Amino acid sequence: MIMPEQPFDIIIVGGGPVGMALALTLREYEFSVLLLEARELPEKVDDPRPLALSYGSRLILQRLDIWKNLAQPAPITTIHISNRGHFGHAVLTPDDAGVPALGYVVNYHDLYHSMGRAIRGSNAVYQTNALVTAIRTDLSLAQVAYQQGSTTRQVRARLLVLADGGKLAEQIDGVRYHTYDYQQTAIVANVKVESPRPGTAFERFTLNGPLALLPSGEGYALVWTMPAAAAEKILKLDDRSFLLHLHEQFGDRMGEFTHVGPRSSFPLILKHASTITGHRAVLIGNAAQALHPVAGQGFNLGLRDAWELASEISRIPSGTPGEPGSTRMLAAYSRRRQSDKRISRLFTDSLVKLFTADLPLVQTCSGMGLAALDNLPPARRLIAHQMIFGTKGWFIG
Repeated sequence: MIMPEQPFDIIIVGGGPVGMALALTLREYEFSVLLLEARELPEKVDDPRPLALSYGSRLILQRLDIWKNLAQPAPITTIHISNRGHFGHAVLTPDDAGVPALGYVVNYHDLYHSMGRAIRGSNAVYQTNALVTAIRTDLSLAQVAYQQGSTTRQVRARLLVLADGGKLAEQIDGVRYHTYDYQQTAIVANVKVESPRPGTAFERFTLNGPLALLPSGEGYALVWTMPAAAAEKILKLDDRSFLLHLHEQFGDRMGEFTHVGPRSSFPLILKHASTITGHRAVLIGNAAQALHPVAGQGFNLGLRDAWELASEISRIPSGTPGEPGSTRMLAAYSRRRQSDKRISRLFTDSLVKLFTADLPLVQTCSGMGLAALDNLPPARRLIAHQMIFGTKGWFIG
């Protein structure tokens, strides 16, 4: 059975935190919003991955009235950056950016559950178990077909926002993805150490890939990247052998690694859309780009996408014909996001390729660069500001 439904102003496909953030921001305005999510209700989704939120993302979540409901976010007050086997390191602190903390570490499922509760209390129409099967857009409207159980529904809107993983975007004319496979895997786990440093996050570069330790609870959230073949072997090790290999790569800064929890992994690619807009459609978050996890930029960039799209929509005078979703509005949004997206992509990709280049001269220069960064306050301010706020440097009150 196919059931047509009433038209909406905006349809958001992808009910993860980025899609939810957009829907929650739009509740301040008089737009009808439909949010479609293929998964079940957030409370039935358990995803223990750590999320590194920048201070800028905290400000967005505060404005959305979400931050106060998160369970004990772990603040990052120091970031220690080093390159294994080479001299030179750099230390970033909140003073470098004029903020109380560089960022925070939260559990994905905690954030997702909190945002899910807020969505159900908003005026958005929120549909879970809604598998989108087809989209079609033209100059006048967007149409979406989705499956719920045995029922197929069709809806239309003046603006379609894709905030999913990007599986649907190539149904939009002109959208193609540029991809680069790093041939790497990220291993994620919670670990404990002998002598923890509260508030300190570590970014340790190795020839195999970056290794990040993020303060979380009584220990650290580990994000350890390496070639896919090596990761397959590491994941099969018993706990003690795993911790010994980790210690060998990280060093003695916090003594021995004493405990590791369940481990998971995911492949790493760089992916970005050739264009983030089409007729009556726009891509945000993972539908627009997927970055390497180094420096924790991906989710924060997606959250800025949602915030600035809502800001662009809010500029539309009430009752403007054809809005939201006109060619003019979408072009303005694309211009606003261009530099932040490009520089964030270049920043993360360059870090990975620079520090994994197995060339002695390059590695020596990388160490010298870290030493210079540590002794140049303007350079530290620039890096810290990019990591926290992106290229625009906006600040949300």
